[in-house]
Amino acid sequence: MFNKFSGKLMVAAIVVATSTPAFAQPAAWQQAVARQIASKQTYPRAAQMRGDEGTVKVKVYVSASGAVEKTELIAASGSSVLDREALALPSKVGTLPAPPGGPAAVVLPLTYKLM
Repeated sequence: MFNKFSGKLMVAAIVVATSTPAFAQPAAWQQAVARQIASKQTYPRAAQMRGDEGTVKVKVYVSASGAVEKTELIAASGSSVLDREALALPSKVGTLPAPPGGPAAVVLPLTYKLM
């Protein structure tokens, strides 16, 4: 049954505007983080079976050494399965590239679309 499902997964970085200069990071770093997280993104089997699709926006806080410190939900997809997967995803990646200016945060829209 799962051969019928082909999931398309997309991720892109959105610049996070904050008043703290340490959080202003170069686009190249944000893109590298987005690529690394996207490489581990999978479509949850339960979401495939239910036909769930959507985009989840998560904010990922990264330490100066590249460790994921915290992930928070910015915008839900409408599917609790996809939302949980997106929140857990950054921690599955392991160490991210170290932010060039110290601790940082990046907002990532994680899109789940069945083909």
